[in-house]
Amino acid sequence: MPEAPERITRLLPLIYEGIVRRSLEEDLGRAGDITTDAIATPGALASGSIVARAPGRIAGLDVALSAFRQLDPAISFEIRLEDGSDAVAGQALALLEGQARPILSAERTALNFLGRLCGIATSTRDVVAVVAPYGTKVVCTRKTTPGLRAIEKYAVRAGGGSNHRFGLDDAVLIKDNHRVLAGSLSEAVRRVRGCVGHMVKIEAEVDTIAQLEEALGLGVDAVLLDNMSLEDLARGVRMARGRAITEASGGITPETAAAVAATGVDLLSIGWLTHSAPSLDVSLDLSL
Repeated sequence: MPEAPERITRLLPLIYEGIVRRSLEEDLGRAGDITTDAIATPGALASGSIVARAPGRIAGLDVALSAFRQLDPAISFEIRLEDGSDAVAGQALALLEGQARPILSAERTALNFLGRLCGIATSTRDVVAVVAPYGTKVVCTRKTTPGLRAIEKYAVRAGGGSNHRFGLDDAVLIKDNHRVLAGSLSEAVRRVRGCVGHMVKIEAEVDTIAQLEEALGLGVDAVLLDNMSLEDLARGVRMARGRAITEASGGITPETAAAVAATGVDLLSIGWLTHSAPSLDVSLDLSL
């Protein structure tokens, strides 16, 4: 298991509070929590602990606790394990105390976010460990849950991975369809360079060694080696060394990640980290 990242920059509340609020609105609906409101007397107090039922890398505690805070700012918390840390099964991640009604009404929303983000962080951590001997970075993609990109990419960072571009506006990635529209890769690169600023990097997706030769000749900053065989990947890395950053993409799994990294590629781009990672089992244990 790799060591936890030295420092995880916490997300600004502005980034996640609206997302959490919409999720609470979805769950509470028009009438609120009719079960809890019937059972819990007004003003009844409770305390509880958020617990990891399985081992994993922690991410998203602030997001989860925001669900409780938005229903009752008076609820108090004690974080026992920070984001970026590894939990063992049964370990308490945070303690909370306050009115029982808002605690129970926010429970599912909080745990949905926490389990999802911990699952992404845990899967990322495990792949990072597999490729660590090769010095290869693991990066995520834009294959994220609609509306959750910022927090899912945060979870990747908590797992020791790195982020690819956040959206269409922060870097250029010329893909197959762009090449078709422009008529050629060279024309696509020419058009891009005529439109973007000097701070914007240009990456080109290539499927063959011939396309790679063309991209390198155009002086792009990075090349995405898409769905190439291990033999072609290794050859492509040798060709691009010192000329462009190399990124491997396409069907990379925990079982194949080490072999891909062994080709010497700089980055592994893995979409399933944010679209298919299993959630970590977390729960809220309540006491009066």
